[in-house]
Amino acid sequence: MTLTTDQKSSSTVGLPQAVSEVVATFKSLSVDDQLALLSMVHLHLGSFLTPIAPGAARIFLTQGLLHRIKQISHTEQLSVLRDLLAGADTPITRQYGMFPPKTKLAFWSQLFEWMYSGEVINVSTGYELSPARLQIYKKIASLDLEEQIIVVRQLVVDMGVDPIAA
Repeated sequence: MTLTTDQKSSSTVGLPQAVSEVVATFKSLSVDDQLALLSMVHLHLGSFLTPIAPGAARIFLTQGLLHRIKQISHTEQLSVLRDLLAGADTPITRQYGMFPPKTKLAFWSQLFEWMYSGEVINVSTGYELSPARLQIYKKIASLDLEEQIIVVRQLVVDMGVDPIAA
């Protein structure tokens, strides 16, 4: 297990070793590769993640931010998504940072549904699997379902900026 401290106060303490390794490897990718890989993972796990998130999450908390993102241009949407992953300190990343973990998961589930329907920019369109991304995808796919869900949860929880810590 590892403990890392950075701007986002990311912690992998208490996570299974395989999950910690996948999360660390994922975070070593470029932000654009992270977005594309997260989209691919969600595409394959979405049906498992969606039922978990909305009931427990206060999805209504995300609606204002989601609709704000939906209203801006695709270029601005991509910038917002990159900011979330990179930990940039912006009003949107701070608002996202206030969401509880299950609400963050529900936020991304809705966002990816809109990506697939074309309502927001689809970050995986035109991306090919680089060897690094393919390797991480295979690692995630080799995990059991519970560990896959833990990976996705950890990734979305670490995004954004905690306004209290900032």
